[in-house]
Amino acid sequence: MTGDPIIEFRGVEKALGESFPLRIDRFILSESERVVLGGLPGSMGEAMMNLITGASLPDRGDVIVFGKNTREIRTDTEWLTSLDRFGLVSNRAVLLDQSTIAQNLALPISLSIDPMPSDVRARVEALAAEVGLPLNDLDRPPEIAYQGSWQRTRMHLARALAHQPQVLLLENPTASFLGFPSDKLGATVRTIVDTRKLSMLAVTEDDRFARSSGGRRYRVERDGSIRPAGFALRRFFFFGWGG
Repeated sequence: MTGDPIIEFRGVEKALGESFPLRIDRFILSESERVVLGGLPGSMGEAMMNLITGASLPDRGDVIVFGKNTREIRTDTEWLTSLDRFGLVSNRAVLLDQSTIAQNLALPISLSIDPMPSDVRARVEALAAEVGLPLNDLDRPPEIAYQGSWQRTRMHLARALAHQPQVLLLENPTASFLGFPSDKLGATVRTIVDTRKLSMLAVTEDDRFARSSGGRRYRVERDGSIRPAGFALRRFFFFGWGG
């Protein structure tokens, strides 16, 4: 049973350099709803997440988040208040490879990470356990423990959950690493969304992740329409819109 709209796209178009523009005619994510969108590879998924979080504005149309048009956000305080409601999982986010995994996970919680207060450490360990990171790795730097590893995405997931968001956003979460056990990540996400009672929007071309995450699956067509659809498996390479 879904509730009030959280995210709405109305006649949105956003130019993306020399590639096709992002077009979404009509899209609504409601409270407690889980949606997985295909058809937005690479920069298009990034552009959609930037529009949702207010990091960029559409060239045409409107994006409404929690009942407010992103064009009406005027101050940094308003923007940060809106942003805190979203937990964004993106491999674009920076990890501090010279710091420990625990310190990376603590940064959204506190700037006091060296030494780390015991209450912050307890929250870090709880987040690590929730997303499936081994606790015995926490005092190692990610560049040593997870170099080139899909486990880094679980770090991004833990950091996205640190502020108790209302909506979990996942931007092509499994596209960076070969051999990614995407069904296991999808199952973890599904458990977290169930337990925390979150809304979820994932942008991915990964069929295994889409199926295991439990979201209702749709595809954004080139004309901006959104249709219920299955996914073709296009996990790592994208040759134009729609493959």
